[in-house]
Amino acid sequence: MGRRPGPVEAMVIDPSFWRDRRVFLTGHTGFKGGWMALLLHRLGAEVHGFALPPTAHDGLFEAARVGTVLRRHRIGDVRDLDLLAMELRRAEPEIVIHMAAQALVRRSYADPVETYAVNVMGTVHLLEAVRRTPGVRGVVVVTSDKCYENVGQTAGYGEDARLGGYDPYSSSKGCAELVTEAYRRSFFPADRRCRIASARAGNVLGGGDWSEDRLVPDAIRAFASHRTLHIRNPDAVRPWQHVIDPLIGYLALAQRLVDGGDDFAGGWNFGPPAGSEVPVKTIVDRLVAAWGGDARWEPDPGSRPHEAAYLRLDSTKAARRLGWHPFFDLDGALEATVAWYRDQIGGADMRERSEGQIEALLRAELVG
Repeated sequence: MGRRPGPVEAMVIDPSFWRDRRVFLTGHTGFKGGWMALLLHRLGAEVHGFALPPTAHDGLFEAARVGTVLRRHRIGDVRDLDLLAMELRRAEPEIVIHMAAQALVRRSYADPVETYAVNVMGTVHLLEAVRRTPGVRGVVVVTSDKCYENVGQTAGYGEDARLGGYDPYSSSKGCAELVTEAYRRSFFPADRRCRIASARAGNVLGGGDWSEDRLVPDAIRAFASHRTLHIRNPDAVRPWQHVIDPLIGYLALAQRLVDGGDDFAGGWNFGPPAGSEVPVKTIVDRLVAAWGGDARWEPDPGSRPHEAAYLRLDSTKAARRLGWHPFFDLDGALEATVAWYRDQIGGADMRERSEGQIEALLRAELVG
């Protein structure tokens, strides 16, 4: 699955740093948040989760029994500042990882108010709650590659590129970045012990995502029910990566915030290598081949909200300063993803399968 890491990559995160480390994680009932909770648990961290109820009964949180690995599983809404602040104080964390979000572009068109309320004010509330909580040493606010103003360039967007966004989702992520920067400058100066950074990644693949209007879940649903998959923008180029890869980057960043100094506060990109930036139709063709049988797709003739045709991240900064590189190549990411869904549909123990995928990567990355 992917490639073997070099010696620098093997030092990306230090398992001993995370052992018994108290972490407050928002959005743990979601797809990426669920994988993060499992990853932190494997590293020996004490995880306190705060999130809305899971939206899919067969998603990763329920399928892999993520709730059982948490020290505390609290259902709550980041739009509720008082509750969020109370739970943060109760957890007394050293590290906060903010992953709660409204994460769907099409849903942002249907409900822009919710999108801005969750992604912008939710970030304000999280950082305000951190201000009220002594002992927090590092905060990672997870946003998106879509936080950048997409001007159609083929070169990758670096961390200093202009923020913005055409659709409400992208705009809200740009706003969340501005909020994070404003709070960092205004309330968390260099002489304070707490350091704040933001993390931006591309489209992630992996098992356990059953959200509507996402490519892989839509494909698996169609293939499993012997239906034709309809694709909105088959020629759109996206940066594809396995979900565990950016999560490793987020943890490497959080570790440096605590141990490495003020230079690690700021924005960071965690994108895939150039070979993983391919059109949607390439991904679908490979999914069809991997699934086999009567799996098939065709372009969707319906209306299509605006989506950027091309977007690429420049992750040079994370490679040079954190030693971070993606572990999975595109084929490895797709192989692991399809295997997860096949196992779930086949009735396997998905906690065991999920932890197995994490263990295989950590064994290679961390050499033990």
